[in-house]
Amino acid sequence: MRINKYIAHAGLASRRKAEELIKQGLVTINGQVVTELATTVKNGDRVEVSGQPIYNEEKVYYLLNKPRGVISSVSDDKGRKTVLDLLPDVKERIYPVGRLDWDTTGVLILTNDGDFTDEMIHPRNEIDKVYLARLKGLATKENLRPLTRGVVIDGKKTGPARYKIIKVEPDKNRSLVELTIHEGRNHQVKNMFQAVGLLVDKLSRTQFGTLNLRGLQPGESRRLSKKEVSQLHNAAVTKHQ
Repeated sequence: MRINKYIAHAGLASRRKAEELIKQGLVTINGQVVTELATTVKNGDRVEVSGQPIYNEEKVYYLLNKPRGVISSVSDDKGRKTVLDLLPDVKERIYPVGRLDWDTTGVLILTNDGDFTDEMIHPRNEIDKVYLARLKGLATKENLRPLTRGVVIDGKKTGPARYKIIKVEPDKNRSLVELTIHEGRNHQVKNMFQAVGLLVDKLSRTQFGTLNLRGLQPGESRRLSKKEVSQLHNAAVTKHQ
């Protein structure tokens, strides 16, 4: 198995991140620094990354209903609660697939499968990510229409989005809108609404691909079945073809 794939399968990083670690000279096989991406790992080889031995783990996949006030990270230098604190009994080295902001709730996948992670977050695979946003301001077809063509955020245009106006409350100057995107840029949903003059007051991701929050209360998680993982993979492959 090629070294970058071995590292990804060990749940340490995606293949692309593994390639960066190799190029930086942080990977050794049997004590020898490896810098060639084509290097293969044989049975019995000792692989270390930054001096720490790694091993191939069983691939696991979890669905979490992320509550507000939890960091989408494996650790936090400020001592704040992370999503891993909500899955204390998982022995594998899992990490979140993408991120949700500290104050954003909802669907979050965690895994130790680097290839699966790449597949889920790459925009070209067009995996639907559905958000429900409570907004300050009145949503109309006119002010939301630019989202369907893409809006420019930090000099880069977003991909086309789909929206559905759920509720508009003129007396409270607020709206409830469902937004479907395929990307996962930092603060993207909040910035997209801000670009059309609406401020996000509350945000939840209600669906990721074929997964939703049915049966999960905030803070609860469950392991995904092989069928569910296959459905996510097939959705990515179908969209990419």
